[in-house]
Amino acid sequence: MAQIRNRLPANVPGEFFVNSACIDCGACEWLAPETFEDHRGMSRVYRQPETPTEKVRALMSVLACPVSAIGTESRQDYTRAEQLLPEQVDGSVFYCGYHSSKSYGAASYLIRRPQGNILVDSPRFAKPLVRRIEELGGVSLLFLTHKDDVADHEKFRRHFGCLRILHEADITGETRTIEIRLEGNDPHSLDDDAMIVPVPGHTAGSCCLLWNDTYLFTGDHLSWDPGRQKLQASRSTCWHDWQSQTNSMKRLAGFRFEWVLPGHGVRCHLPAPRMSEEVERLVISMQTS
Repeated sequence: MAQIRNRLPANVPGEFFVNSACIDCGACEWLAPETFEDHRGMSRVYRQPETPTEKVRALMSVLACPVSAIGTESRQDYTRAEQLLPEQVDGSVFYCGYHSSKSYGAASYLIRRPQGNILVDSPRFAKPLVRRIEELGGVSLLFLTHKDDVADHEKFRRHFGCLRILHEADITGETRTIEIRLEGNDPHSLDDDAMIVPVPGHTAGSCCLLWNDTYLFTGDHLSWDPGRQKLQASRSTCWHDWQSQTNSMKRLAGFRFEWVLPGHGVRCHLPAPRMSEEVERLVISMQTS
């Protein structure tokens, strides 16, 4: 629980607050935009929850925070908030919440499928989340987009017996026991509805997961800029090679998808033709930057 003595002065007075431990991952702003907003590189409470729904959304943000930077002045009942995570994004895609500080607060997603669920990147191994994932059918595959967002992968492997997938180029001492190691830059089909697309650039082994030609889970390769209303890639956080990331983006433009669901950054949903146009615009921008 967040320490109230470190409460940021930018918060409005009231029950909920953000303290100085905030790393600006954005989770609270996605879950409860009517309560939290970005303020000078950190989140803050700009308006206290007024309705029961707003309060539950704020409590979900407390659960999601990777560094326990969100707190309340009095003890709260988290039962309903725990029941609502993972939260349905669209169809069979769920946002897990419970971000982990081990992955710098990255988002994780669960794909619910008859042939076995896929967990995309590792959230925090929290008991309420694990119980809810069990209710949703467990985890058959744990797909790790890149080496930064592996978090509690070993705990999920032990609990669910899932197979973990990571590109060989991103294997480290922490992930040396990974069951499935991808190689090369060619797409890899997991089955009829899921394809892994290597996108080296952010890291040498970065990969996206394309599901049902609709949902693209992008790790740190691609996200949405809500302020400028366009897709973006970050050169300042490109740890491997910008030219490689540009080439990967160009190759990604050849795939059809409607959703971008990143580990870091804002997700978005656009009609497939518009999404294709946005990717092509981004490629041009990257080539000239």
